[in-house]
Amino acid sequence: MTTRTATKSPATPDDQPFEFNLNAVKSEVDLTPFRFLWATADNPNRRFTMTHLQDLDVWELMEAAERGDTGAMIGVFQAAMSKEDWTDFRAVPLPQYKLKALFDAYRQHCGAAEGESPASSGS
Repeated sequence: MTTRTATKSPATPDDQPFEFNLNAVKSEVDLTPFRFLWATADNPNRRFTMTHLQDLDVWELMEAAERGDTGAMIGVFQAAMSKEDWTDFRAVPLPQYKLKALFDAYRQHCGAAEGESPASSGS
């Protein structure tokens, strides 16, 4: 008697109709990163780079928004920076007025209106 091993069949193409192909969506805006200077302990003009607001993971932004306005701003910065930039950025005390100015400049660079949620569609 021979023993048979079950094998997984190859994935079959989905032949069902669909209303929207999210895979085909492309950004309608220029996703140029935002760059700014901030003094760190070892560099008076340390350059930081932030991913464009429209290119951030919406799930991370939604979680940050639950922490209020300041928490949302911090969440955006953390999501937009590399781990290295975020670590260096957090190592320097940051007055709230500078946080707001930075967020306003970033939002302007990204084309987001005053009071617009980072997770909004912009339409």
